[in-house]
Amino acid sequence: MKYTEIMVRYGELSTKGKNRKDFIGRLAGNVTRVLRDFPQIELHPRHDRMHIVLNDAPFAEIDQRLKKVFGIQTYSPTIKVEKTLTKIEETALALMKETYQEGMTFKVNTKRSDHNFTYDTNELNQLVGDYLFKNMSNLKVEMKHPDLVLRLEVRQDAVYISNQLFHGAGGMPVGTGGRAVMMLSGGIDSPVASYLALKRGVDIDMVHFYSPPYTTEKALNKAKELTGILANYAGRINFIAVPFAEIQETIKEKLPEGYLMTVQRRFMLRLADQIRAKRKGLAIFNGESVGQVASQTLESMAVINDVTTTPVVRPVATMDKTEIIRLAEQIGTFDLSIQPFEDCCTIFAPPRPKTKPRIDKAREFEARLDVEGLIERALAGMKITTIYPGDKFIADKAAEDTALL
Repeated sequence: MKYTEIMVRYGELSTKGKNRKDFIGRLAGNVTRVLRDFPQIELHPRHDRMHIVLNDAPFAEIDQRLKKVFGIQTYSPTIKVEKTLTKIEETALALMKETYQEGMTFKVNTKRSDHNFTYDTNELNQLVGDYLFKNMSNLKVEMKHPDLVLRLEVRQDAVYISNQLFHGAGGMPVGTGGRAVMMLSGGIDSPVASYLALKRGVDIDMVHFYSPPYTTEKALNKAKELTGILANYAGRINFIAVPFAEIQETIKEKLPEGYLMTVQRRFMLRLADQIRAKRKGLAIFNGESVGQVASQTLESMAVINDVTTTPVVRPVATMDKTEIIRLAEQIGTFDLSIQPFEDCCTIFAPPRPKTKPRIDKAREFEARLDVEGLIERALAGMKITTIYPGDKFIADKAAEDTALL
């Protein structure tokens, strides 16, 4: 049967009381963005449900996109029918014949927001169930754990019938948790941290440091393409590329080897903080996991954080590498993250970085540098790109090979 619409059920945002309307409005905007290339779709966000009227748009394609919209708990493809018992029974039968398979168990589950409807929930369950048994053979009922649930929702305008339930991404609609910047490298951890920030409703701008000629255009494009994957969960994300080569060269030339990484990270945090302020963000997110590398010991974090009073949030701080990899695989960033394009964090990495640096030493060494000038020139060279879901920046190898023929 052809589904007429999708009924979306809200998740955590349904607890938001007086702010609920704002949260639903934000979710509706996010859904509109991810479905922007289906102009025939109509969106009707209501207090307890969102209705997406398909108008012949393909459910299969829309399903793949809705799975990645934060703020959706569950959703069902539905058929809208008029509020007569005949229409309800006929549609329920047609839907069951299409989806029911031999050996399955089922039950009818009615919810009724229109309490003036002729039949109450138990009566409608019984009537529709009896009709199905009269017109289908070998049906088996199971009330606790059925394979198939035929859902009838009796609302003021119509009855909505479905027998499939899909789980959404949960979390909060992106944009309801405030604005922040995310320090995105080309590795495994920061894309996962980005996903977790988005899931809590944070609207993030990606800040990526690149160091030409030491890093390649492919390394920069890799970070952009990672952002394209993450944009599936946000509708769109601003990608901010910040040139970092002059700062790295200057630090390498003038400071002791053991403090190269510490001071580099302090500069990155300063830059991220200034970009955050310009873009009216409230926090800085990154992909640090406690103890994973020398710059992520608690001692190192304390010294690096010394340059700002802005909250620095680390969503993967307590996760081990296998947990982070598992989530990276789940969200689709892992295969791209392990592509061997070096980023600026690795090209100037000292062989023996300090794992327990001192704040006074870091400040003393930075006093040798023109910190304000280096920061100013890096900010002057930054470039902002708006990236949409699935945007590609790394050329397909097969296409490259064909072009060379």
